[in-house]
Amino acid sequence: MAATYNPDVLSCLANLSSDEVFTPPSLANQMLDMLPQELWSNENARFLDPASKSGVFLREIAKRLNRGLEQKIPDRQERINHIMKNQLFGIAITELTSLLSRRSLYCSKSANGKYSVCTAFKNPEGNIRFRRTEHSWQDGRCIFCGANQANYARGEELETYAYEFIHSKNPEEIFNMKFDVIIGNPPYQLSDGGYGRSATPIYHRFVEQAKKLNPRYLTMIIPSRWFAGGKGLDRFRYEMLNDARISTLVDYPDSTECFPGVDISGGVCYFLWNRDHNGNCKIITHIEGKISKKARPLLDGGIKTFVRYNDAIPIIHKVISKKEKSFSELVSPRKPFGFSTNFSNFESDRFPNCVKYIGYKKVGYVSYNQIKENIDWVEKYKVYISMAYGERIASSYWVLGKPFLGQPGTCCSETYLVIGPFSTKTEADNVISYIRCRFFRFLVLLNKPTQHATSKVYSLVPMQDFSEPWTDEKLYKKYNLTSKEIEFIEKMIRPMDSGDSSDE
Repeated sequence: MAATYNPDVLSCLANLSSDEVFTPPSLANQMLDMLPQELWSNENARFLDPASKSGVFLREIAKRLNRGLEQKIPDRQERINHIMKNQLFGIAITELTSLLSRRSLYCSKSANGKYSVCTAFKNPEGNIRFRRTEHSWQDGRCIFCGANQANYARGEELETYAYEFIHSKNPEEIFNMKFDVIIGNPPYQLSDGGYGRSATPIYHRFVEQAKKLNPRYLTMIIPSRWFAGGKGLDRFRYEMLNDARISTLVDYPDSTECFPGVDISGGVCYFLWNRDHNGNCKIITHIEGKISKKARPLLDGGIKTFVRYNDAIPIIHKVISKKEKSFSELVSPRKPFGFSTNFSNFESDRFPNCVKYIGYKKVGYVSYNQIKENIDWVEKYKVYISMAYGERIASSYWVLGKPFLGQPGTCCSETYLVIGPFSTKTEADNVISYIRCRFFRFLVLLNKPTQHATSKVYSLVPMQDFSEPWTDEKLYKKYNLTSKEIEFIEKMIRPMDSGDSSDE
């Protein structure tokens, strides 16, 4: 008879959403593998998951401690009781996940239930707690997590999504103890009531709160978009990139390689923060099953942002050595002419002294007095390029949407950014030739963790002489790139055909 397949139920859970992702047991163990082995034979080490969903981290830690403490506590029941009662602690994110976490760890939804593997608890919650917590509103926002009051002020029958761990001024008082290890996969964001799918990140608040507890080790898996972008993440990014206690950073630019079937813009990463570490960080990047490893500072010399690809570092140093101005100086802010994406007050037909208006899948005509910003750009040549673009085909990227020529007498909505303006069509065409180069878009990719492509993502791109057109061959030669460096760029970036460069 064929062997019966008995899968681990925690590897089969459907995710709550792309913002609250269950951690596969294999991934939990990869994170635990970063911790020193001596922890598993330390009967005094304490572990906390401050955002418990399935209980997988606590369960896998329990397995390791059960093996590691076998010599010190030979009696199995005594050992299990000690581990469950004195070493493992969790804060569930909802009442439902508290039951799921207890079921995973204690093999019973009640820690003191008939079928619980631990016989030391007198209460049903054990060490996995859930306390319904309310937001603290001030001027329409929660002072702890930034939640929008209009979205999250709700009745008792609904979840508040006010997670206890980050809604406490004194998180050390939750369990009144010190922890050696804090580990977890926190919720990633909350809808902020903005246009479309606009959301406010909250994962960084779990990391910041955990650091307040000053554990020996901290490891969490979070979206990678903090590397270079994200709302309200400037301070967090600065502190993380300048924190020499981060000893390991494991990055998945394609989140589906980490969480099968879950597409998280910008990818995901997990890190190990070691209180006693002070030095380089081991950067481990997973790309299509291949792994790149390199020990280096999170902020490499002369580069103001984190570069996730180890093979890109020597390329950037060659670019920086030229000390050229940044191409970002030519790129406009959002809403270059003051028009929002959903602007609709335009005419379908031409009228005297009108300006051609180019929006998302729509073209119309507006008057000069409707243009609120940069009206002096209207009668000049410029280049239009999408403010957001996220297409990825197979293993390579386009990175940006196709640039197109903005003729004199045109303006656009915030769907596009303006590059320029320029006095001649030749200059604008030569800029377009540069953008189409793989070299150009590769340098943008290094600073573009999500689909949004504001002027900031162009900061690593050097300025060129636009009296002449540009090709990759000319750029590779100018920056003295090796065949290996060229191969890496061309593997990452798809060619962009010329197509039509006129107004879309």
